[in-house]
Amino acid sequence: MTRVTLLTPAGALRRGGLELLDEPGTKWIDVADPTEAALAPLASRFALHALAVEDCLHLDQRPKLEEYPGHVFIVLQAFAGVPKSWADLELQELHLFLGPDWLLSVHERAAPLVEAVGRRLEADPAATMGRGVDFVAYLLADALIDQGFPLLDAFNDTLEDLEQEIFDVPHKRHLAHSFELKRALARLRRVLSPQRDVVALLARRGIPHVGERTSLYFRDVYDHLVRMYEQIDTARDMLGNAMDGYLSMLANKTNEVTKQLTLFATIFLPLSFLTSFFGQNFEGINGRPFLWGVLSLCVALPVGMLTWFRYRHWL
Repeated sequence: MTRVTLLTPAGALRRGGLELLDEPGTKWIDVADPTEAALAPLASRFALHALAVEDCLHLDQRPKLEEYPGHVFIVLQAFAGVPKSWADLELQELHLFLGPDWLLSVHERAAPLVEAVGRRLEADPAATMGRGVDFVAYLLADALIDQGFPLLDAFNDTLEDLEQEIFDVPHKRHLAHSFELKRALARLRRVLSPQRDVVALLARRGIPHVGERTSLYFRDVYDHLVRMYEQIDTARDMLGNAMDGYLSMLANKTNEVTKQLTLFATIFLPLSFLTSFFGQNFEGINGRPFLWGVLSLCVALPVGMLTWFRYRHWL
């Protein structure tokens, strides 16, 4: 699906199909679910580089910025929404071709962020698209990257709940959940790390077709990415602490069980000695007084040992 948004020289905003490409003015062309047939006329019209067009047909690229004659090719990524399971993070990829007075955006499926930017253009064409297509590229990049804040907030909430559960009652499922969160965090970091470099280039002066005034807005997007990167580092430390806490709780539990078993063995060791020693047939030690003496010793010895253990705070 291809949709064209045109800002006429008179300042009117029009939206329609490819027929608007022949009209004068500033143009934003949005392509959802790209195909070779849909991109071919646009590639011919705007002299898009074949390598960049090939990247658009395979939406699994790394965030990057490449300069070609007549346009700049930008790849940005984000994760769409908060998943039901952190193992099912849905990657959203946005490709941008930025020319002198035109912008081509390519993405998979209908994206809510594109619709939101379209509504913003309709609400105030002069203050948005009237600033140039580089400002529309900023609006798309800002909307895409800001999707990461709710995702990271939900991740931190999940991590806090995991920590609380571990310190309440540690269970082996918590370790599996920790590794799931660790894989999700590594994937978030793998996407945001190169993307920060891309936006840093856009915030720097001298990139073709990106005005000095718009580069200041890209600097704000870069600040958002830095904040998100700091949140990821904090979450990684918290996750490491949670895993260490689980292992510590497990070790403490093991030590407590070992301690209890050791105390039982210590109590029964002299009793075993008494029963085995006096159970032998010795002449002259048989009789009821002897029996009561041995029984009294078998009762008094463990009571005395337990009292001693409590005095030493071993129990």
